[in-house]
Amino acid sequence: MPKASAVIEIPVSADQVWQLVGGFNSLPDWLPLIAKSEPLDGGRVRHLQTADGSVVVERMQTFDNVGRTYSYTIEESPFPVTAYLATLQVEALTESSAKVTWSGVFTPAPGTTDEAAEALFTGVYSGGLEALRANFPA
Repeated sequence: MPKASAVIEIPVSADQVWQLVGGFNSLPDWLPLIAKSEPLDGGRVRHLQTADGSVVVERMQTFDNVGRTYSYTIEESPFPVTAYLATLQVEALTESSAKVTWSGVFTPAPGTTDEAAEALFTGVYSGGLEALRANFPA
């Protein structure tokens, strides 16, 4: 099964990073690609609108506030994949630095190669984590 991931170090505590990214509905707070997020189903589903007007609907699968991680699936999106499962995790490296990992596994839709799907999500994750780090200037 194809997969993609990105990792970044951020020069603030893991708790500070988690405070920004840990809310399942907080994507517009740190990810420029997402213009709006509307919580549904008691906060377990987020209805996202991208900056270009596309709609993405994601469902939380796991959430661990103490472990600073959550996983989610995509129920609706313009992306050429199915069976998508992603995880966002924040780990403490030191008291004043954190490692953030965003990773996913998925099945490319017919007509999409494994490599194309992997490149798409590697770009989404890498760009997203760079945007996240920009919220914490050194």
